[in-house]
Amino acid sequence: MTTDQGVIRVDQYLGHPPARVWRALTDPELLARWFMPNDFKPVPGHRFTFRTNPRPDQGFDGVVHCEVLDLDPERRLRLAWRGGTLDSTVSWTLAAEGRGTRLFVEHSGFDPDDPDHRRTFAIMSGGWRSHVLRRLAATLDTTAETGLTPHPRSGGGG
Repeated sequence: MTTDQGVIRVDQYLGHPPARVWRALTDPELLARWFMPNDFKPVPGHRFTFRTNPRPDQGFDGVVHCEVLDLDPERRLRLAWRGGTLDSTVSWTLAAEGRGTRLFVEHSGFDPDDPDHRRTFAIMSGGWRSHVLRRLAATLDTTAETGLTPHPRSGGGG
């Protein structure tokens, strides 16, 4: 994981093909298993929410308001991400690597001069690698054991 002013970047190798990783990113049920409950649809322009534990001390009610900004099946998913005082963007970029996938996550839009953003940045910087991507990897491993195959609609159209 690397960080710079206002951007969190994580580079993670996953031992699963891009189609399987893409499904975990775009199937609402799988997404809820490793990330957060949601009403996501893989359709550009779709507005949806993620729900998690509120953090009143941070001015966060537990709801992340999102919109699908860009979608290139099995390659890239970019979301508007708004929660509390944060108005940011999360991008997921997939690249085939050997028998697996290199997943690049970029979360941008943090204002390093805003104390709330600095606290949120610190929490999320650690969270992406230590919790989020580990849960994604575990979900992929578990679903691979049960024979999950890519969903034919996961490329768009919902």
